[in-house]
Amino acid sequence: MPYKSLYDCVLDLEQSGQLIRIKEEVDPNLEMAAIHLRVHEAGGKAILFEKIKGCTYQAVSNLFGTLERSKFIFREHFTDIQQLVDIKNNPAKALKHPFKYMGLAKAALSSRPKKVNVNLADYFDEISIDKLPLIKHWPMDGGAFVTLPQVYSEDVDMPGVENSNLGMYRIQLTGNKYQVNKEVGLHYQLHRGIGVHQTKANNKNLPLKVSVFVGGPPAHSLAAVMPLPEGLSELNFAGALGGRRFRYTYQDGYCISLDADFVITGEVYPNENKPEGPFGDHLGYYSLTHDFPVMRVHKVYAKKQNALWAFTVVGRPPQEDTAFGALIHELTGNALTQEIPGLKALNAVDAAGVHPLLLAIGSERYTPYIKEKKPTELLTIANRILGTGQLSLAKFLFITADDSNKLSVNNIEAFFIHCLERIDFSRDLHFQTKTSIDTLDYSGTGLNSGSKVVLAVYGEPLRKLCKEIPACFANEKVTLVMPGVMALQKDMFISYEETKKEMDGLNEQLKNENINGVALIIICDDSDFVAKTLNNFLWVTFTRSNPSHDIYGINSFIENKHWGCIGPLIIDARIKPHHAPPLLKNQRVEERVDELLKR
Repeated sequence: MPYKSLYDCVLDLEQSGQLIRIKEEVDPNLEMAAIHLRVHEAGGKAILFEKIKGCTYQAVSNLFGTLERSKFIFREHFTDIQQLVDIKNNPAKALKHPFKYMGLAKAALSSRPKKVNVNLADYFDEISIDKLPLIKHWPMDGGAFVTLPQVYSEDVDMPGVENSNLGMYRIQLTGNKYQVNKEVGLHYQLHRGIGVHQTKANNKNLPLKVSVFVGGPPAHSLAAVMPLPEGLSELNFAGALGGRRFRYTYQDGYCISLDADFVITGEVYPNENKPEGPFGDHLGYYSLTHDFPVMRVHKVYAKKQNALWAFTVVGRPPQEDTAFGALIHELTGNALTQEIPGLKALNAVDAAGVHPLLLAIGSERYTPYIKEKKPTELLTIANRILGTGQLSLAKFLFITADDSNKLSVNNIEAFFIHCLERIDFSRDLHFQTKTSIDTLDYSGTGLNSGSKVVLAVYGEPLRKLCKEIPACFANEKVTLVMPGVMALQKDMFISYEETKKEMDGLNEQLKNENINGVALIIICDDSDFVAKTLNNFLWVTFTRSNPSHDIYGINSFIENKHWGCIGPLIIDARIKPHHAPPLLKNQRVEERVDELLKR
């Protein structure tokens, strides 16, 4: 049966042995998050916190902690949704196989949101922000945050649920300069639907009415993060995936989800911002304090029975949002490859923070009459990738074609080896400078600002990658990461002026050496850490570098505004003064969690 509530889901998970209860009282200040992180790291179960210090409500986390559990939650309609997304991207399939997809059309029709006229007081108690579970996740966080919100807004030109947006944008409940119980922070990034709605409201000098839903059937949370095809509503998706129509009403002009456990309503006024953050985010660093829209709180509601506060904890990947991403990939299948001609596979690498690094396999069909193999169609595909939605936030894009059809974007080390064997450093690097990158990425030149590089690779191998460190590095602190890739430890970064001197010196040291087997040198603060695991290499290299500023090369040149080098390529991935600090756990809290989990 479809879940009518989050509580139904929790009971189902408990009955199937996939949920644990924490019966001891826990502190929402760091302790709850630390428990979640510990359980998730162990591949553990969903967690129900029964007693929260200073709060009468219960909370649940790690619902989507594994792909297997997520698929269990959505088991009744998972395949239907895969087919629905598929025919949305390829309508011809429905025409060719009408009887196969007939049931889906009916299911899609019955998933439309359902307006219900009710007395809201029969469903919800009216409360205040300070009655909610005020969970602080990391020591330097600016306050308590909502981390699994469903933020609902409407188009002021076309009001109603048909043109609404449901997105997941973190909400800061306390701290900074927010007036307690009267204001909360609304953080949203580039390429988010709510931005379009706020722009339209601002142009009319009107406040944007916003409703923040927390909890409800799990399909509602997933709908808020799904990159849906154009024209497919998040509310329809939630209904189809959950097997139950999204039920809503209006109160004081605000849309209220009748299945949510908590609802915060309020208005965002034009040009009214306040400092939001810091917040320990999914790149493994703090996103720092910046001005973001402030929401004037209108009313706060809590479900009368079995209200559960849903939350997650983000940090250096992999975390629960990694499983979210895997689930989305399973649901959407080959939607992107259908949308972008010539694209065969794409991996937004989770260990590198998703947006900093994309790996792609494309086609090379433009010039079969030319004997020389070089990237041509790949460059067209790369431009299309970087012009598509949130993929446009990518910072490093490695793209290649594989005539053998044996290469996988998910076998990351093999993919790198394939590319590094073939890359022509004098030809295959294509930069975009002074452009937009992920809001959460502080490697660039400012908020949302940085650079990109496309490494387009095609052809026969140009080098055999070394599996040992060349003798010319004997006096250096250097560690082999993988064939052809070395982590070179240097002194702390001081400035780009000093770094240029360092790189000039390294160039003098290596330019006449026979090091063709070395393709990539990572300048870092701790070479042993970088080389210890593949994930360490990915995280350090691609979250701590800005292509335009931090890529160097041996025997580099600029020719007609094209930068290249004879090789190898050098990426300076040391921590810079403008970088956000990495997330570190609180030792006292960790010891407390040790005691709790022993009981």
